[in-house]
Amino acid sequence: MNKYSGYSSHASLAIIADWMEKGAIWEKIETGLKIKQKTIKHTPHEKLRDVFINMLVGGKGVAEINVRVRSDRGLQKAFGRKACAEQSLVSSTLNACNEKNVMEMRKILREVYQEFGQGYRHNYKKAYLLLDIDLTGLLAGRQAEGASKGYFSGTKNKRGRQLGRVWSSQYEEIVHEQLYDGKVQLEKCLMDLIEATESVLGLEEQRRKRTILRVDGGGGTDGNINWALERGYFWLSKVKNWQRTQKLVTPITTWQTLPHLPKHQVAWIPVPHRYCRPTRQLAVRWQKPKGGWHYCVLVFNLTNQMIFELAGQNLPTTLSETDLFSVILKAYNLRCGGVETSFKNSKQGLGVHKRNKKNFQAQHILVLLAQLAYNILIWVRLQLATLNPTLQSFGLLRLLRDVFSIPGAFHFDEHDRLVSLTLNQSHRFASLFISLPRSPNDLLVILHEI
Repeated sequence: MNKYSGYSSHASLAIIADWMEKGAIWEKIETGLKIKQKTIKHTPHEKLRDVFINMLVGGKGVAEINVRVRSDRGLQKAFGRKACAEQSLVSSTLNACNEKNVMEMRKILREVYQEFGQGYRHNYKKAYLLLDIDLTGLLAGRQAEGASKGYFSGTKNKRGRQLGRVWSSQYEEIVHEQLYDGKVQLEKCLMDLIEATESVLGLEEQRRKRTILRVDGGGGTDGNINWALERGYFWLSKVKNWQRTQKLVTPITTWQTLPHLPKHQVAWIPVPHRYCRPTRQLAVRWQKPKGGWHYCVLVFNLTNQMIFELAGQNLPTTLSETDLFSVILKAYNLRCGGVETSFKNSKQGLGVHKRNKKNFQAQHILVLLAQLAYNILIWVRLQLATLNPTLQSFGLLRLLRDVFSIPGAFHFDEHDRLVSLTLNQSHRFASLFISLPRSPNDLLVILHEI
């Protein structure tokens, strides 16, 4: 007989819990992650589970576990927890994590991605795989390990760490993430990020020849570009060196204005810089507020067909130079809707920039847990979007706020296994969950006025 277990304002998160149970996600973590810490009441893995739940219910700092998770007994049980650890105990577990634990966690995430990630099953014969690579700053206190002065957008004289990310743009998935010291720039860690991605995606030579790397200007050094081209990748980035940029644009005598970007002008580089393989190089300039010009140079080895596909357009039979220039800029600027938007999702939706630990490896584990949460939400969103296509445009903040914050009640059997879920039928998205395909042993969803 089922027993009633109270209400939760985030009852629809039970769908995430059910998905993770079917995928044996926590079993993988418990088997592969060996944290050296004594167990008194809660195991280290159980405390990491509390951190994960806290992320999904909107908790920014670890301290919020006490008010957001401990009081929600039904949600705890839905995620397989009989009770919630006190936040100070959770922090001690995070602080007990070392570099080996980070490697173990990364291996687990690789296995999970290879089992469920769409990017891992990409059809390279049908289309090129697009990978965006960038860094974002995570501010931290002066005493935090690895926190140093560096580039942090919108701030001056701040300290923090850098988060490197490789993003599968077609599937909106995080392929790989790495936490770095605050002084690290993309030019120094780009090869490291790509090599780790090759391990996750199995990018052997033939697959690399069908992969496009779109990189922020910070990674556009000669060494990085030549290394990527030698490995067979297609490349699209800005040139990093401003002195090189100035030298390349100096011989240009004629600039062309684009109709949709009247404040920008473009021109082909007359004497391109020589890389290990042929590239095309396009100069772009725009006016400074106080006079003069800003310059940048785009370097790429993509064909016109690939550029149009990257911009989401069909290659016309008759192609003007103006149209080509416009599409090249669009293909590069779509980074803003790719990896940069993914960073915004992680910060606004999962609070990755608010959850700071003094211990560097503790912070790294938090980042990897957020990566796991991000991808799982994307995979579940994909399933829900088959019923309501508008959900495909939802970012993580809206997804957690609107779809996974539906009030309801849980029902467990005598073995504390969640067997049914009652959701408030008045909620806009509640009907989605009863429409999901299910087998006889799946979680039963019921709609009722609550």
